[in-house]
Amino acid sequence: MSTVKSIGFLSFGHWMDHPDSVVRTARDSLVQSVELAEAAEELGIDGAYFRVHHFAQQLGTPAPLLAAVGARTERIEIGTGVVDMRYCNPLGFAEDVAAADLISGGRLQLGVSRGSPEQVIDGWRYFGYQPAEGESDADMARRHTEVFLQALLGQKFAQPNPRPMFPNPPGLLRLEPYSEGLRERIWWGAGSDATARWAAEQGMHLMSSTLKADESGEPLHVQQRRQIEAFREEWARHDHGFEPRVSVTRSIVAITSDTDRRYFMGGGEREDQFGQIEPGSRAVFGRSYAAEPDQLVDQLRGDEAIREADTLLITVPTQLGVDYNAHLLESILTHVAPELGWR
Repeated sequence: MSTVKSIGFLSFGHWMDHPDSVVRTARDSLVQSVELAEAAEELGIDGAYFRVHHFAQQLGTPAPLLAAVGARTERIEIGTGVVDMRYCNPLGFAEDVAAADLISGGRLQLGVSRGSPEQVIDGWRYFGYQPAEGESDADMARRHTEVFLQALLGQKFAQPNPRPMFPNPPGLLRLEPYSEGLRERIWWGAGSDATARWAAEQGMHLMSSTLKADESGEPLHVQQRRQIEAFREEWARHDHGFEPRVSVTRSIVAITSDTDRRYFMGGGEREDQFGQIEPGSRAVFGRSYAAEPDQLVDQLRGDEAIREADTLLITVPTQLGVDYNAHLLESILTHVAPELGWR
């Protein structure tokens, strides 16, 4: 694998009404998300990605944000990491993201998934969804995703009204707007080897985060490397007509200033953690990387999953504000990426 990477940032969009936070309201979070994407594009970052959580003081409405970023930028990829499909009306979501993709000029790289434990019990029920008989909530998310993927193809399926408000073209109708090519830019956030294989079957790119089902007891980066291999092996069995991409997410800070040292030196986890995120499901949580650039380069060289992935998403501490996060991203581009051959 080439060591060259597409490098993006991943923001959770946290806001908190606290004196130490630069992001105190939902408006602050949304506006600064757009501003950070603009700053990142100017620096040469390749992607602006946003995490979606409901019932939380975080980003929960992806389509308006993606559209706003698309309108204010020109080159940068714009994505999610990830949208919880348990909460989504597949057809309504397909319309929304197609509109955002058209505004951006076809730059969306949309990450979707079964989702993670949320702030409330079975929150998707409040959105009007529930699993069919015999389904789990994960099954429901995959069913929603399959309908969503089909809708993005632009096929005509809906019977027209014989007395419509506006004249219809002949034949069946499709969802509008339709954005050509968006179907080939959908990613699945896979938490296990099995769901990575399912993503490959469906023709979705692979997103693997800092958390994964523990399937061997090995470090996260080793298990992720095996997951990536399983994904690519499965993809090779199908003829999707386009090349697969793989992203991994990491918390990486290159310490280059006294402010960096105050915030991050000695903080964070230096080893992977193992525990339960859901009852009966053991998970491995990835370590954080925070060190002086030369030490950071040595540490990252040993990360097998980063080496195998073509895309690296770097989490940012949203509440520290746009300028500081731009500084953190610039430090990685300047002091780390060239040494590792990512640039």
